[in-house]
Amino acid sequence: MYVPSRLFFRFQSLISRSLSIIALLSLTACVPLIGFAQQSVSATGAVAAPQSSAAQTLNTLFAAEWDYRMRENPTQASALGDRRFNDRWDDISLAAIKRRHEHDMEALARLKAIDRAALPAPDKLNYDLFKKDYETAAEEYKFQWYLVPLNQREGIQTSDQLADLLRFETVKDYEDWIARLRSFPAYLDQASMLMREGIKAKMLLPKVVMQRVPAQLDKQLVADAASSPFYKPFKHFPKSIPASEQERLAREAQAAITSGVIPAFKRFKDFFVDEYLPASFDQVGIWQAPQGNEMYAFFARRHTTTNLTPQEIHEIGLAEVKRISAEMQAVMNKVGFKGTRQEFFNYLRTDPRFFYKTPEELYAAYQATAKTIDPRLVKVFKTLPRTPYGVEAIPANIAPDTTTAYYQQPAADGSRAGTYYVNLYKPEARPKWEMMALSLHESVPGHHLQIARAMELGDIPNFRRYGDSYTAFVEGWGLYAESLGEDMNLYEDPYAKFGQLTYEMWRAVRLVIDTGIHSLHWDRQRAINFFMENAAKQELDVVNEVDRYIAWPGQALAYKIGELKIKELRARSAKELGARFDLREFHDVVLGSGAVPLDILERNVDEWISAKKRTQGND
Repeated sequence: MYVPSRLFFRFQSLISRSLSIIALLSLTACVPLIGFAQQSVSATGAVAAPQSSAAQTLNTLFAAEWDYRMRENPTQASALGDRRFNDRWDDISLAAIKRRHEHDMEALARLKAIDRAALPAPDKLNYDLFKKDYETAAEEYKFQWYLVPLNQREGIQTSDQLADLLRFETVKDYEDWIARLRSFPAYLDQASMLMREGIKAKMLLPKVVMQRVPAQLDKQLVADAASSPFYKPFKHFPKSIPASEQERLAREAQAAITSGVIPAFKRFKDFFVDEYLPASFDQVGIWQAPQGNEMYAFFARRHTTTNLTPQEIHEIGLAEVKRISAEMQAVMNKVGFKGTRQEFFNYLRTDPRFFYKTPEELYAAYQATAKTIDPRLVKVFKTLPRTPYGVEAIPANIAPDTTTAYYQQPAADGSRAGTYYVNLYKPEARPKWEMMALSLHESVPGHHLQIARAMELGDIPNFRRYGDSYTAFVEGWGLYAESLGEDMNLYEDPYAKFGQLTYEMWRAVRLVIDTGIHSLHWDRQRAINFFMENAAKQELDVVNEVDRYIAWPGQALAYKIGELKIKELRARSAKELGARFDLREFHDVVLGSGAVPLDILERNVDEWISAKKRTQGND
């Protein structure tokens, strides 16, 4: 799973309209992040030809809107490495949200005034994607989803984690964080205001997931400011900062935490426990909210970038579950297991041979898995990114409520590589047989390769390079990447292959469960039971996964729908081109435009097939 943050955490991404923010590492080919005017440079470094009047107007709009977005979303700017606004949080008042929506509508009107027919082909694509993004944001605004600013996985209760994405090298870096500490109570009050409006509007999540939040808030209610997660940057200073300044900065940070942050969290917890949690839904499913069925249908379209209905997606899921079940049986036959599938699942979940004993052993195994994958990438890719990635443990304070792993994007300023985060909590619940498929998805050739590759595309506007992502493409690619273990001979162990099938089943099950909960009125236990009956995932992971679907309607649909489209296009290409089909070249085509809606991906591949056929005809 690529963390939405896809912005860094979902709290800001919900407020700003991005659900899946991808910040990509800025190297020499990268368009400058800051500033209105941007010189057009090709992927080779050459200055591009002068733009037409329409293209100039279009790209001036893109640059202005990006700069506006950074000003209005300073936490996103900080996560991207744009340090101009490091001393402030987002304004998440209702007035600000309304103002940003009105601004978006004005920007959309300015876009429509530009003659699309006069644009070159690359700018026509940019035009279409910008228009789609803003029209989607406009449609979402009416559902008031911004009144649900947190859940059990992320939100203002994890705001301290923004510091992990920042550089602390100068006195100003620390002073900026202190300024954020001092203004945090007002920020938290704005979140409370949104949630109070959510109670009035019946825009809420169920108790069963929200009851996890108070324990997370307790981690912020420390007796000593130096123990606060917000104080972490002040535990280590660079030697370039004089000792007297270090003492001053640490003292001011502790004062801001003691007098502001901790009391604000105490007030917030009282509100959450006494008012918000009791008001939360008793049942699961967004169908309970105003316009709930319409909103869920919208989320399904948005996250899959298709016009599939929830019922159609549900049926696709059931068909995939049936297909994958047959492949699972074939692996069971291969290893000579004589019992039922449920007995095999229980064997995989409980036999000590499949588990490491300590978090340290588990972490070392994840690192070794990554090193096994890396040298085999050249077998299936012509173009590899230069951006590095690392493997790190999920922070202990959120690990119990977090899924098995996730990927976090690099910083746009080059100060931070990509990170593959792995969950070391309860190693006895983290089976060895899932590690290969998981690593292929989250690191390479999955999220990291795709994201790092996208930043090297050359001349594309910032809103595409760093902005809202298309989850069906990004997560569809991640799931497709798991299947590439076959092409790279990484599933020679039949249990690792079963792990890949388990992960594919996991995403197929999502189509059934997500639509079941939010459209067909399934209860939570039915969803858990369906998951456990069809996948060998540990119960801890299953419960966390189901609760994730409950809290994030529609997002989980994107993975399998996107993967199915990529596999469909690969099969079509191989059939149409025969002996001339080159898998490495196909991957270049798929990744060559960055993350795009699935219909545009299909158009790109079809154009490549036609071009290859024309070349073949001229041979």
